[in-house]
Amino acid sequence: MARPSAFLAGLAVSIAAMAPLSPAGAADMPGTYGMDDAICGHPNVRGAIAHRFRHQVAHVPHLPDVAIADFQGVRQTRYEPAGPRSPIERRYCAATVRLSDGQDRQIWYLIEYGQGFAGLGDNVEFCVSGFDRWNVYNSACHVLR
Repeated sequence: MARPSAFLAGLAVSIAAMAPLSPAGAADMPGTYGMDDAICGHPNVRGAIAHRFRHQVAHVPHLPDVAIADFQGVRQTRYEPAGPRSPIERRYCAATVRLSDGQDRQIWYLIEYGQGFAGLGDNVEFCVSGFDRWNVYNSACHVLR
């Protein structure tokens, strides 16, 4: 049951990524917008992260039993277009998440286009500050920053 929903979430993110965005002016700094970033803050991306975070805290020993309640200040921090040196388009994002216990934590995540299961859909990797018990993303989530 999880695979069809993951496929549909990845498909929705792919479709959202292809939607035309308004061009930024020359003076606009990447990732500094007055509102949440449309792609980084897409409901399917946030939903996939919240679902996988819930699975993580349930299955990694000694993590508090919390869930992501809300995303705030979603922004794109870096964009790497596909090219000859790297054929995978990547979008790096950051936000603050409110957990179900009322605490706010920083989250960094990466959207990799076309890197879902068997190349279908997109892949999302994330790291919540203080929840990377096994240092998968290096100290303080540095790999995804």
